[in-house]
Amino acid sequence: MCFYRNQSPNAHPKLLLPYGWPDRPSCPGGRCSDVRRNSPHNVVIYVADGLRSVMVNDQTAPNMAKLAREGVRLVNSHSLFPTLTMANASAIATGHALGDTGTFGNTIDVGFEVPSVGNTVTPFLENDAVLADVDEHFAGNYLGEPSLFELARAKGYSTASIGKVGPTLLFDHTERTGLQSIIIDDYTGTPRGIPLAPEVIERLTIMGLPVATPSRGANGKPPTLSANVVQQDFFAAAATRVVLPLFASQRQPFVLVFWSRDPDGTQHYQGDSLQQLTPGINGPTSLAAIRNADDDLGRILAALSELGLAQNTDIVVVSDHGFSTISKQSATSPASKMHYGDVPAGFLPPGFLAIDLAKELNMSLVDPDNGYAPVADGTFPKYDNGVIGGDRDHPKLVVAANGGSDLIYIPDGDQEMAGKVLKILLAQDYVSGIFVDKRLGKFSGTLPLSDIMLDGSAVTPTPAIVVSFRSFDTVCGEPVRCAVEVADTVLQQGQGMHGSFSRADTWNFMALAGPDFRTGFVDMAPASNADVARTIAAVMRLDTKDRGKLIGRVLGEAMVGGTVPEVQSFVLMSDPADNSLQTVVDLQKVGDARYIDAAGFPGRTVGLSRRVVTPGDQSPPSVGSPP
Repeated sequence: MCFYRNQSPNAHPKLLLPYGWPDRPSCPGGRCSDVRRNSPHNVVIYVADGLRSVMVNDQTAPNMAKLAREGVRLVNSHSLFPTLTMANASAIATGHALGDTGTFGNTIDVGFEVPSVGNTVTPFLENDAVLADVDEHFAGNYLGEPSLFELARAKGYSTASIGKVGPTLLFDHTERTGLQSIIIDDYTGTPRGIPLAPEVIERLTIMGLPVATPSRGANGKPPTLSANVVQQDFFAAAATRVVLPLFASQRQPFVLVFWSRDPDGTQHYQGDSLQQLTPGINGPTSLAAIRNADDDLGRILAALSELGLAQNTDIVVVSDHGFSTISKQSATSPASKMHYGDVPAGFLPPGFLAIDLAKELNMSLVDPDNGYAPVADGTFPKYDNGVIGGDRDHPKLVVAANGGSDLIYIPDGDQEMAGKVLKILLAQDYVSGIFVDKRLGKFSGTLPLSDIMLDGSAVTPTPAIVVSFRSFDTVCGEPVRCAVEVADTVLQQGQGMHGSFSRADTWNFMALAGPDFRTGFVDMAPASNADVARTIAAVMRLDTKDRGKLIGRVLGEAMVGGTVPEVQSFVLMSDPADNSLQTVVDLQKVGDARYIDAAGFPGRTVGLSRRVVTPGDQSPPSVGSPP
């Protein structure tokens, strides 16, 4: 493995600033004259799921644009890879990277059959019952780290989390009585949900609101041409008319998380361009979803003002990941050459990676989400996952599909099998970047999981191999706005997905505002979702207790009196495989914190701008290695 560093220790990739924004901090020298507060402030964390940084401006999302302009906009922001909701929710909730939280994707191999979802070993984690089963199996807390809410309650804060099922509960997943934290998600009011305290039920009733969350309606059935308005209207009403007034009456500090399903859910399901790559996720339905999320933020900000809480509340607006349009095309995949009744000819079917590996290895393929039934030719796994070879209790491989990236597990640690799998992957045109557990050995064309913070103290099984899929753009003049990625999903070409290592998926939106943060400041230093919890913990003066070492940093430069940190940029590069493919990683560092811009095979990943240095190159960049 080789490491290359940019010449300038403070270099970072080209950043796209919204029109009219300043290109340098508004506080010369990185300091402002404001005085830091002496008493605890409230905190609101607003997560706009799947919001791309480049989509926030005064036309598309005026409330977010205004907040970022008047507060702190973090233009060099990062989602953690795999760029998936539950993975990044675990980072926001704990301040740790995924190698510590063990949430390697939305779907993972948990190493046991999960009873609440048909005994699959590859559960979809956006499910309160699944989280309960996984927690129970792993000594009560599968994340292995205390959550932000757990730490906040120890300091006397009231806590509430409202919104999309899965990430909403993750902020307090070990406390399921409903008496310590208010949890309102898709399952509220059903046997699968977290119960509401009597006081919350009473206030919902007085306000004329239902005590059970409405469904998504037409928005929940792909393809859709509507945003998630009805369901989110309930969530926003619960936040602004019930929870915030309750907290205001208690006269003690609080932390509120609002996890907006839009634009993510609508971008996944939109029907603006079925089987077409344009407009993809840039069509009118997706734009309506962005405005829907922005409107709900506006309602929360207005409620804070009306309740007299605005001056004493810090606001964090963040998205868990970016987004791309789905491609289902490959010239090399064996799966794409087969006929499926409801898949266009020549397109990749759902579960194509599991199908390809089983075919090339000449091994059996069974569907863990369909009673472990065999997957016959011309069919595909129900939810894209696959168990390959061996038997149900001792498989040779398990594939957990996650859209723009997939996780491959080798339960018995067979190094020879790992080599065979990697040879197959390196021959596929849909692959762009391969990362391998170092315990399996070193393989040309790949980099170790530790390079991308996927090797830590996790208690869930660690993937043997993580695969990022190819991404490209439709040449609209701004690649991160019109990015396309091959995706292992039941969704169709032209709909939306994320999960890859392209900059379109890693570039999320981040902004801060409130009494603890600077005003009118554009933060050029890299930041990530793992930094959110660390920064909020510092603002709230929480006593953090870390088990793992993959920890985000406090965004001190964004705080009153903060100083802009030194930033270093690096390129990590694998040895070339036999077919010359190399996994390359563009990253930045602030101290020990790593921020990965993009990774994959050059020419197959949007935003992977670094050139590969060949042996004949006479002017390579300076050589170094991240400490």
